[in-house]
Amino acid sequence: MTLDDAYRLRYGAGTPFVPPTAWSEVLAQQLGHRSVRAYRTDPVPDDTLTALVAAAQSAPTSGNLQLWSVVAVRDQERRARLAKLAGEQDFIAQAPLFLVWLADLARARHITTELGSGTAEAADFVEAALLAFVDVALAAQNAALAAESLGLGTVFVGAIRNRPLDVAHELALPPNVFPVFGLTVGHPDELGTNAVKPRLPQQAVLHHEQYELEPQAAQVTTYEGVLNAFYAEAGLPAGWIDRVVARFGTVAGLKGREHLREALRTRGFELR
Repeated sequence: MTLDDAYRLRYGAGTPFVPPTAWSEVLAQQLGHRSVRAYRTDPVPDDTLTALVAAAQSAPTSGNLQLWSVVAVRDQERRARLAKLAGEQDFIAQAPLFLVWLADLARARHITTELGSGTAEAADFVEAALLAFVDVALAAQNAALAAESLGLGTVFVGAIRNRPLDVAHELALPPNVFPVFGLTVGHPDELGTNAVKPRLPQQAVLHHEQYELEPQAAQVTTYEGVLNAFYAEAGLPAGWIDRVVARFGTVAGLKGREHLREALRTRGFELR
């Protein structure tokens, strides 16, 4: 794939865009990212899992606090139960490896109270939860990129948060550990591999010096046309704007996640 091809795929053929000259294998891998929801039965070996976790641990982490953990799920029956909890998404059960990424304050609390002399009261504040959520997101993205560089397919699963307390029970999570999202990993079934989905024009997300909301309307309109063409070719329902509205227009669009604050507090995240 050429430099021009990679950028055209990422932003859509109809998007006016002049690709930059900066290029590397890492950029090629990142621009070629696609969600994979169909997998072969080949297992993901232990040494590959070790490499993915090493990549995850190489991500930035605030203050080197490392406020995250991950559970690797290979058991077929457990993956099937998690697939049901995550909105009946069967590809979770199909993928040979399902990684559940966790915001983990339990380890820091234990270190503070058992190995140190603190009370861990600062872990009850929103800042602590935010640090953990940012840490785990950065780590998981590193792992996903590493997996794709090895020829594996991935897709993030936010629906893990539909029923987080049930997921926590399934994974035997201790208090102060929260399941944030999942990541399926496996060898792609080429017949089921999705194409690269166009993203918003950079003019909609890149601001210079100060944020501007007004000019984004034109960019969203352009994107609607580009993505509708992509959806038509893929045989999917059109309407990116409709998808945004469906998610944020009513509470029903949250699919159970409107209860996350209570779930977080139940898991020991006080959010003061």
